[in-house]
Amino acid sequence: MKKNIKVGIVGLGAYIPKKILTNKDLEKMVDTNDEWITTRTGIKERHIAASDEFTSTLAFYAAKEALKNAKIKAEDIELIIVATVTPDMQFPATACLVQELLGAKKAACFDVSAACAGFVYGIVMAQQFISTGCYKNALVIGAEKLSAVTDWKDRNTCVLFGDGAGAAVLSSVDNGGILTSYLGSDGALSELIMVPGGGSKKPASKETVDEGLHSIKMRGNEVFKLAVKIMSDAACKVLKQCELSVDDIDCFIPHQANKRILDAVARKMKVPEEKIFFNVAKYGNMSSAATAVALCEAYQSGRIKPGHIVVLDAFGAGLVWGACVIQWQK
Repeated sequence: MKKNIKVGIVGLGAYIPKKILTNKDLEKMVDTNDEWITTRTGIKERHIAASDEFTSTLAFYAAKEALKNAKIKAEDIELIIVATVTPDMQFPATACLVQELLGAKKAACFDVSAACAGFVYGIVMAQQFISTGCYKNALVIGAEKLSAVTDWKDRNTCVLFGDGAGAAVLSSVDNGGILTSYLGSDGALSELIMVPGGGSKKPASKETVDEGLHSIKMRGNEVFKLAVKIMSDAACKVLKQCELSVDDIDCFIPHQANKRILDAVARKMKVPEEKIFFNVAKYGNMSSAATAVALCEAYQSGRIKPGHIVVLDAFGAGLVWGACVIQWQK
């Protein structure tokens, strides 16, 4: 096997469901209002998947666009990684369902459950397979149908989440590509964000349904403080690993969870706002899909150009976090 092959992103795609749920709509559902939501989160609306749209559906549409953008056929994909915490079912992996929809018969497939850092985890994992010469082309998808695990009676969480998917095709490149990465976790803080029911610890039952254990539970204030520190530290650490500084960043793409968190991270790192890509107002927190969709939109809008230094930085339930530095190839 060849080693140390440069790996870059050669295609991007995204899919957002058509239905929009605005803050005004939420005012009719729970005790909240547009001003409260906007002030505390920066979110104005989020998209909700249709009843016949599943995580695999969203992932499929994003993947199709990414393959088209990369000018690579589905049959040439050798690895599919789907990052999600809302799989279609416990097994088989959603990646296998996407493989069938795409017709990517040659691909090895598996899911990654790393919550909001899932897409970054997937990118780093796919890079390893390609850099060693094990595979040539990989497809990494961040996809979520968070509306399926949201408690629409809980005003503290239901205002935050939305559905969507983003995808990236990775392959060898002659210049630039993924320069370095950093992944981390702290299982001691796992209870801060979770869906308690449905697993082997608390299998689905009438009691778990009645207690609302199949929806997202989060201790928001504690998560906020940790997110700011951990995301700032992760981004600075990954930059230091490749001997770059904050001044070298051309486009900073943090996990789109909450505008107040992103603003605090920017202040702590001293990143100018014009270098940060924001889309949280339009979509809310899409977990694994958030960073993927933001990367796609940043590229499509011209914010990322050949030679630019791009930093992806994410944090989520686990607790887990991940950051990577990419020099966008020509």
